[in-house]
This record gives sequence, structure tokens and C-alpha cells, in this order.
Amino acid sequence: MNPAAERAKYVFAVILYGTIGLFLRYVSIPSEIVAMCRGLIGGTFILVYLKARGQRLDREAIRRNLKWLVIAGVSLGLNWIFLFAAYMHTTVAIASLCNYMAPIIVILIAPLVLRERLDRRKMPAVAAAFVGIILVSGVWKGAAGSVSGVLMGLAAALCFVVIVICNREFRDIPSLDRSVLQLLISAVTIFPYALVRSWGNPPPVDARTVLIVLMLGLLHTGVAYCFYFKGIGSLPVQTVAVLGYLEPVVSVLCSALFLREPLGAAGWIGAVLIIGAAVACELLGSGQSEAGSPEPG
Repeated sequence: MNPAAERAKYVFAVILYGTIGLFLRYVSIPSEIVAMCRGLIGGTFILVYLKARGQRLDREAIRRNLKWLVIAGVSLGLNWIFLFAAYMHTTVAIASLCNYMAPIIVILIAPLVLRERLDRRKMPAVAAAFVGIILVSGVWKGAAGSVSGVLMGLAAALCFVVIVICNREFRDIPSLDRSVLQLLISAVTIFPYALVRSWGNPPPVDARTVLIVLMLGLLHTGVAYCFYFKGIGSLPVQTVAVLGYLEPVVSVLCSALFLREPLGAAGWIGAVLIIGAAVACELLGSGQSEAGSPEPG
């Protein structure tokens, strides 16, 4: 096993996740349909990948963890609904940074939900993250235009917190097995919402949209999940945790450089505070990722 190659694959996967908001700007169909297709295509791709490697889903492990798989899959679907909608209602940078408040929220609720001791060393980082989200959102200067996007991004973060909690409850189930189940369950979760939203008003579909949706399902989900979990299994835990925060960095850069979405001086300061606080919390951890991403992208 080549550590440099595994690190490169993991970084490639994380960078792919960071570009999702950019590509969503160029599709002609509602974001919930994109999210549903992403779960369905990505889950199917991983099933084919496992079959090609001669591996089968561990049915006993799935049965044993079914309750938490369902909760996590539903939460993943809701996370994508809120996050993709946030991309449409505010800038890609703001939506992504709101979603990345999840690790900070986990730290605050850990004593109540996970029965873990609150590490007081992390409280300055928590405070910095909340200052950061205020600066990024612009609500401090009365910029109400993006408030709905901020709220949707924070709702996505709360759904992500549920996934983190479920991740703590999984027992002896291969990472790709649980990913397949969660991706397919997320697609099933989104389907009725997408159906109701599009009922009587079929969305326009063009060739560019089809290509982007296929890319998001095959490359940004199927391939990226395989690379991501290979990295988790072969790289040091803190390396995985800290490199994972390249995702919001890439999202912010895509927003600024390619979409020309303004963030402003205060927004950039807020972005640094949020990402810096999350990384600081990982570095202050006890040797394993306390609030890091249990599921990618």
C-alpha cells in the first residue's frame, strides 16, 4: 500500500465534494431531484464496484445495524435537500460554511447525547465558530437576503449531526456496505419530496444537466466514496480529519473564483474562523476524530 497514493486519492475525493455547489449552479432541474439521483447513482455504482471485487454486502451486519442505517440514510437525504437548497438561496461559500458548523454543534451536544465529557479547551474554538457564522451570514449588518439560505445551511448541519451520532452506534459493518444502504435510503427519502415538488410541472432537462447529474452520481459520489473510505482505512486519523476540511475551503474558493460570489472582508474573516475552529477542535481531540465527517460530501 502506497501512503502517498492513498493520501492523494483521499484529497481528490474531498476536493470533489467541495466542487458540488459549483456544478449545481449549471443544472436546470430542482436541487432535490439532483440529490435523489446522486444517492441512487452513487449507491448503485458502489454495489457494482463491490461485485466487481468479488465482495458481497454483509447481510448480518446490515440487519444488526438496520435501525441506525435507516436513521442515517434519512438524515443524509434531508441533509442534501437542505444543503442543495441552501446553494440556491445563498452563495456556495455561505451554504458550505453553515453546513460545516456540524462538528461544532456535536461538541456542544456531546455531553447530553453521547455522554462524553465537554472538553473546555475547545470552547474558545466553539465561540470563534459562532462569531464566524455571524460574520459569514451578514445578518450583523442587516443583510436579510441570504437569511433563508443560512437557515437551510444550518438545518443541513443539524441533519449531519444526526449522521455523526448514528456513526457512533454502528457496530462491525464495512464502511462501503453502510454507504450503499445510506445512499439508497437517502434517495428513497428524497423521492416523495421531489415528486410533490414537481407534480404537474415537470422540470426542463437538457444535455448539460444530464451530464452533470451523471458526473455527480458516478464521480462525486461513487468514485469519491470509494477513495474517501480507502483513505480513512489507511491514513492516520488526524490526517484524515484535518484534510477533510479542504472541502469547505474548496467550496469557498469555487464561490469566489469561478462564480464571482461576493464574500467581503468580514465574510473571509468568518470563513477563517469557522474552518480554523473546526481544525483546532480536531487537533485538540484525543487521538480520534471526535466530530469529523462520518459520511463524505
